[in-house]
Amino acid sequence: MRTLTTTSDLEAFCREAARQPYVTLDTEFLRERTYYSKLCLVQMAMPGPNEENAVLVDPLAEGLSLEPLYELFRDTSVVKVFHAARQDLEIFWVDAHVFPEPLFDTQVAAMVCGFGEQAGYETLVRKIARASVDKTSRFTDWSRRPLSEAQKSYALADVTHLRAVYEYLAAELDRSGRSRWVAEELKILTDPATYDAQPEEAWQRIKTRTHSPKFLAVVRELAAFRESYAQNRNVPRTRVYKDDALVELASMKPRTPADLGGARLLLREARRGEIADGILAAVERGLACPSEELPKPDRSREKLQVNPALADLLRVLLKAKTESCGVAAKLIASSADLDAIAAGARDVPALTGWRREVFGADALRLCEGRIALAARGSSVEAVEI
Repeated sequence: MRTLTTTSDLEAFCREAARQPYVTLDTEFLRERTYYSKLCLVQMAMPGPNEENAVLVDPLAEGLSLEPLYELFRDTSVVKVFHAARQDLEIFWVDAHVFPEPLFDTQVAAMVCGFGEQAGYETLVRKIARASVDKTSRFTDWSRRPLSEAQKSYALADVTHLRAVYEYLAAELDRSGRSRWVAEELKILTDPATYDAQPEEAWQRIKTRTHSPKFLAVVRELAAFRESYAQNRNVPRTRVYKDDALVELASMKPRTPADLGGARLLLREARRGEIADGILAAVERGLACPSEELPKPDRSREKLQVNPALADLLRVLLKAKTESCGVAAKLIASSADLDAIAAGARDVPALTGWRREVFGADALRLCEGRIALAARGSSVEAVEI
């Protein structure tokens, strides 16, 4: 198995890949000790039955530039195939502000093609490629060199078997006419907003029991400081302070360094220096926030009055639709989405795009009393009223 360690070798491989209809890709990375993922390995394979068309790319090799790979990403004549691409795409977007185009994600395609909600790579390889994947090297330190032969074999298997998986799923989508459905889903993965973590929006990920605007203003400032600090120093958020410590600080509202000593959940190193100064400044900003700028949590869904009987009927309808069309239910609508529809909400993803065709249109008709559900043997069908 080849490992590319020079820009010229990577350029030569990408030049050959540019002549192919598709290329399969995967990455190995570390994120335990950093805010941004540290790219440790890139795996690539072109169509073909053997490992000669597959390579490992070592981004840690001195002097190697990934620009030939990014140039291949920009070549729209070659499909770039990943499995569960989100974290891979985040790495490339942060590093070079580039997305692979066009993109194909076999995990999304598998859920559309009837492989269920847990369409893991091992499952697809077993069912489609009739092969097995040795996962013994899954939890290893990919930044250490040299890589063992077992690590290399494990990494290469993530792209060599992916060729058969992609070819099968692509053909199945063409046969069923569902390629457009997958394309709709992948728009989210290639939207820069998916990966741009804005510090001022970080507070919305914090779970709190209190929804007082004044309390949330302090939460917002503490979350924004933590996010900025973590980004600028490339350390995990939890190395600054964890969510439970953040909520504790918002409740305490410390004003002096001595006050920080009463925070049970705050790490010792966060009680002094830059982090301590940042916490106190964030609390001051939150407390001084003008009333017109106080954060307002979205409670629009909370005000909706859910009709539990209708929500149950929607769940039955969703199960019937997913069984008849072979699409994973969670790809169409979540339980919260169904409750929202039953309460009268119409700004729900399940009511737009391809989901509307499969489920949303009949869901609205059910809510309006225009159709009913009837048992037909072992199945349930929608019938006109």
